[in-house]
Amino acid sequence: MNMKKYILSLIAIATINLTFAQVETTQITRNSFDSRVITTGLPFMLIAPDARSASLGDMGVATSVDGFSQQYNPAKYAFSEAKQGVSLSYTPYLTRLVNDISLSYVTYFNRINEYSSFSAGLKYFSLGEIVLTQDANDPGVAVKPNEFAIDAAYSLRLSDQFAMAVALRYMRSALRIDTVDPNASPGSTFGADITGYYQSEEEAYNDFNGRWRLGFAVQNLGPRFKYDDGGQEVFQPTNLRLGAGFDFIFDQYSKLAVTAEVSKYLVPTPPIMGDRITFIDGNDNGVYDEPDANNPQSNDDELIESETNVIIEGQSTDVSFLSGVFQSFGDAPGGFSEELREFTWALGAEYTYQENFAFRAGYFNEADDKGARKFFALGAGFKYTTINVDLSYLFSASKIQSPLENTLRFSLTFNFGSGEYDEY
Repeated sequence: MNMKKYILSLIAIATINLTFAQVETTQITRNSFDSRVITTGLPFMLIAPDARSASLGDMGVATSVDGFSQQYNPAKYAFSEAKQGVSLSYTPYLTRLVNDISLSYVTYFNRINEYSSFSAGLKYFSLGEIVLTQDANDPGVAVKPNEFAIDAAYSLRLSDQFAMAVALRYMRSALRIDTVDPNASPGSTFGADITGYYQSEEEAYNDFNGRWRLGFAVQNLGPRFKYDDGGQEVFQPTNLRLGAGFDFIFDQYSKLAVTAEVSKYLVPTPPIMGDRITFIDGNDNGVYDEPDANNPQSNDDELIESETNVIIEGQSTDVSFLSGVFQSFGDAPGGFSEELREFTWALGAEYTYQENFAFRAGYFNEADDKGARKFFALGAGFKYTTINVDLSYLFSASKIQSPLENTLRFSLTFNFGSGEYDEY
């Protein structure tokens, strides 16, 4: 008798489990348009603005100090041999399509004393002139959408070989056109950078002398913002840069600097979206069959719940900027392997002769499903008294054309008080 009750209990439990299994049958459909590319507002902030960093593969967090260190790591200014400097650069953009989109950049630094420096920068991104017309006979109205950022930084040496810097930044984007939308207003926000730079003493090796360089930067830390009052909040292009390099000093005339850098957005990864249907699978085929409109009783499936455009894998991106920074290290739907693909990396080399001539080459790589930016770059630099002239040229190595492909970039730096500080 006890055995019979035991068997009947097992049958009852199995029946209950089967019933619940049927109720909990779920069909998931992923949206075919899901993108794995991380997007942010103000993307112009991460465009390499100067020729030297561009020719090294868009890197600069651990390269030696130059006038444009404001873009990547202002902590380097604390190691400048010049007292002051002013730098100017101009980068044409989308040259194959138009001739009036460009990025301009100007910086200034002042090494206050042996241990500290002050610097500032202004970056201006012009989208050219756009003529808005109502019809073929309308002469149109010319508008010039643009974006700009202005920042200032303070650098302090904490030891003979290490310095840190803090930068504060104001960014403004005037992409909405008030002649089209009278309520349009420029979007604006504030951000901050925290950077560090290490430069070792020159050490003697067997056949050459050498010097190590290390750098890090957390850039564009700040709140989410809107491009207009009715728009959706977007993240700033918050990112992390880590770099390391080594200088092969062959003699007093020639030096080869080799540098590697990785970077990652500190912004949440977009989740995989889709539709979820919970139903009783009457015909046991694992798929919800829509009832026939002419014969509703023809289908044994019973719909329990239907959700559209819900998160299938990953996490919500509707979080604060600070939560987004921490979430960005572990929210990729593809797990750890996808997190690794979100890192870009670059390699660069710079040969300098008599500190008057420089030849540079670099490579930049980004995963195919994260933007597919891949390119080689070449460049050169020339120094005459207190003036540095730098040039760079980009060759795309991706199937996706780069907006800077076959673009010649040009930079000028004016140093004042050169040699006032002796770092080596």
